Amino acid sequence: MKQIIVLLLPVLMVFSCGRVEQRNFMYLEGFTQGTSYHIAYNSPDSTDYHGELKEIFRDIDNSMSIYNPGSVISGINQNLDGVRPDDYFIRVFERAREISEITNGAFDITVGPLVNAWGFGFTESENMTPALIDSLLQFVGWEMVRLEDRRIVKDHPGVMLDMNAIAKGYTVDVVAEFFDARGINDYMIEIGGEIRLRGTNRNNEMWRIGIDKPVDDPMAINRELQEIIQLTSRSLATSGNYRKFYVRDGQKYAHTIDPSTGRPVQHNLLSATVITSTAMDADAWATAFMVMGLEKSMELSRSIPDVEAYFIYDLDGVSAVAYTDGLNEFIKKQ
Repeated sequence: MKQIIVLLLPVLMVFSCGRVEQRNFMYLEGFTQGTSYHIAYNSPDSTDYHGELKEIFRDIDNSMSIYNPGSVISGINQNLDGVRPDDYFIRVFERAREISEITNGAFDITVGPLVNAWGFGFTESENMTPALIDSLLQFVGWEMVRLEDRRIVKDHPGVMLDMNAIAKGYTVDVVAEFFDARGINDYMIEIGGEIRLRGTNRNNEMWRIGIDKPVDDPMAINRELQEIIQLTSRSLATSGNYRKFYVRDGQKYAHTIDPSTGRPVQHNLLSATVITSTAMDADAWATAFMVMGLEKSMELSRSIPDVEAYFIYDLDGVSAVAYTDGLNEFIKKQ
């Protein structure tokens, strides 16, 4: 478990600097879905919601955690009779299918068997031969699974679901909805690097988010900032191949698997940061963009309403950046 947490350290840092005003911020932290969370919110009456939030984390874990053998998703993957998805599961599943369709399958929650086989899931890596990859690809494809009468129907029992690339972002949104319903107007919610913000920080300033330079550093020891983003009432997520990878026989294998080839992606895009309304969407889009590569991602991100994207890519051995026009307003001016 400790190793999983280290590999999933967030690629973002939250800053709250300057003169401290009298605002009663509460700070919560812990672990859920195999990663850490950090939550800050302004609570004039000092109400501690940690217990209720832990219940939310437990319920979502029981719905969509592939590491929980008793979860709904584990039951579906094992083809157990009588397993019915709950409302959490259905909401995420339906949005995942929508994004899969828009990205022509670049985002695909059935890619789990390949993720595991390459050693980036909950099993050790296998000897990845072309024959093994082809045998696993027959069970990969977002169109092979659907929701009918509140049941998950698969075209083949070997199809397995993995919500990891969207569930953490969704959990952030559920916490945000919890705060909104209680009249909390200033908060920062971060789970495994997926973030949602509202209002201002304890200094009554816009929240400041640091985007890491994409330096190969699995332990996140030597972190340098590429950019600082100022945000409020938005969500942000970053996906990159510089935290979770391994090198074998001189070849680097990154954790982003292309569902169409069954292999780790090989292109010059190093990281993708997405800003949009919901953390669920930001989480999924960032993953999809890492599969698609720079050119296709830039084209698509410009066409999606309410999405701004910031890309770091390799240009002849040197890091370069590209971003959508609307993102410029969020970059902190020096």
